[in-house]
Amino acid sequence: MSLESRRDVGVPDLTARVVRAWFPKGTLAIRIREALGPLFEDESFAQAFPARGRPAISPGALALVSVLQYAEGLSDRQAADQLRARMDWKFLLGLELEDPGFDFTVLGDFRVRLIDHSLEEKVLDLVVERICGLGLLRAGGRQRTDSTHVLAAVRVLNRMEFVGETLRAALEALAVAAPQWLAGLVSADWVERYGARIDSSRFPKGDHVRTEWAEQVGPDGFTLLEAVFASKEPGWLREIPAVQVLRRAWVEQYHRDGEGVRWREGKDLPPARGRLSSPYDLDARYGLKRGLGWCGYKTQTPTT
Repeated sequence: MSLESRRDVGVPDLTARVVRAWFPKGTLAIRIREALGPLFEDESFAQAFPARGRPAISPGALALVSVLQYAEGLSDRQAADQLRARMDWKFLLGLELEDPGFDFTVLGDFRVRLIDHSLEEKVLDLVVERICGLGLLRAGGRQRTDSTHVLAAVRVLNRMEFVGETLRAALEALAVAAPQWLAGLVSADWVERYGARIDSSRFPKGDHVRTEWAEQVGPDGFTLLEAVFASKEPGWLREIPAVQVLRRAWVEQYHRDGEGVRWREGKDLPPARGRLSSPYDLDARYGLKRGLGWCGYKTQTPTT
């Protein structure tokens, strides 16, 4: 996709009149537009798009929708639906009321482009630059720091979901990297257990049955690890990132001895601050501060 820059020439008259009539006290989207004006220009993301090809959706608009999406905790599909349905979002983006928006899949493609071109911090940098330029954020004097929590952009997984999804992710990676090798190892039972994304809502009912399921996942994971790390197998198999994550997770979650494989419990578990919480975000940790628990990070912030 090529970049066909869309210049923000202001909020269309009809959009402005209708939105101000319907929302006299404003909304978050309206206040952002009125306080900050246009936030993102397409040219700021030009390096993520080639010079030739069919025109892409405005990256400035996608960046702005991504900010609103995060602020309201929406999925890609929900964010695209909101853009079509909400007048205040159209006001923020400077769109006509009848603008149809875009398909939700372009949001995922936009994020991939940002990461591939090392632009993942660009959105925040542009917001801070705009706020500072308007004098809304100034450097302080003497400050102290405190830590605050930052949520990870992953769903919090319980332990059964975590180990199941970790094993499934390793199998998915091996299915791409070495399909013939994997076909000789897995059975039909494995396909049934790990073929679909692991979700606790689909687990069998009953604590005893669920515990049996979790205890089955442990030996399956060790079977896969033993096969990958066998001396006769090529070394590059064990270097696959998802396999490395599986190996670490199994050390943290399971104990294996002459009596078999069993869950680690209580003090036998590594501290939460050093234990993986998601197979997809290796830096996310479970944190607890002043009674608040979250899966994510801590960041030091200055306070006056």
